[in-house]
Amino acid sequence: MQAHTQANHQPPTALVVGARGGWGSQMVTTLAARGWRVRAFARAWPAASGPEQWLSGDVMDAQALSQAAAGVQVVVHAVNPPGYRHWETLALPMLRASMAVAGQQGARLLLPGNVYNFEAGGPGPWPEDAPQRPLTRKGRVRVTMEQALREAAERDGLKSLVLRAGDFFGAASPSSWFNTVMVQPGRPVQRVVDPHTPGVGHTWAYLPDAALAAARLLELDQAQPGKLALAERVHFKGHELADGRELAQSVVQAVARHEGRRVPIRAVPWWVLPTVAWASPLLREVSEMRYLWRQALALDNARLLSLIGEEPHTPLDEAVVAALGRQGSLAGRPAELRSSASAP
Repeated sequence: MQAHTQANHQPPTALVVGARGGWGSQMVTTLAARGWRVRAFARAWPAASGPEQWLSGDVMDAQALSQAAAGVQVVVHAVNPPGYRHWETLALPMLRASMAVAGQQGARLLLPGNVYNFEAGGPGPWPEDAPQRPLTRKGRVRVTMEQALREAAERDGLKSLVLRAGDFFGAASPSSWFNTVMVQPGRPVQRVVDPHTPGVGHTWAYLPDAALAAARLLELDQAQPGKLALAERVHFKGHELADGRELAQSVVQAVARHEGRRVPIRAVPWWVLPTVAWASPLLREVSEMRYLWRQALALDNARLLSLIGEEPHTPLDEAVVAALGRQGSLAGRPAELRSSASAP
């Protein structure tokens, strides 16, 4: 289903806040490919970077954000505090800024969610209404953010959609475990640093698939108002890896197939991280999230299936090749794979 056309025969308009990040840039690509009008909002763009709809501004600048949101039907809140710093003090005010302009426009706010809200382990996949008992600082912030959306729905009728997913890969920007820990963007793969615990499953979301699911949900909301709850929450199942090591092994196989080289898999030296994390915000965050690699956490996507019929799903090996190619870590990949990371 392509983007719903409104009564005036104009496609819907989405404002993507944080459009240079992983989720944001992918939502810009996916929505534009499906016929949406997209305004890409970010703190700064490279010189001569794109069309007029690429807007520069800070999410905390109420006037700039309000002007960017004029007339939109969707606000995608894909912005995070820069450099993994000050989550406790910045994340919620940034979300409230997007909530304010979405409310002004009567727009649906999309918040890409994650599994930080939940403790790992437990029987079976987690449904959307599972108890939220976060074990980390960022998890507690995430719980507070989602609570703010529910309260705004009850108080003001704000429409929101939280699409929760596991660790994502396939982003154009280095903002995930895949391309900040496992492989290094922009250079050939020399080794794969694997955070998984052997025998412990893990859930990964291929970002183009997750963004496509989000787009279809937003299109459903445009075509059938009231189909989504005011404060809707949906789980994206993604790739549930039973052993956890399948992703690293897929990277090794991709390099072997397309470059004829064998690269080693190295384990994350978890034991040393606490001693060096004080010097790096990134390493502090990596160390804090270790619990998600010690116990499995799967998501129940029954709600998603009930709304759009099927979950977009690119086979793991194909997704890995596209992700490596997209971030410049795989040389000589076939031309037909170049566009697979952004196919609608």
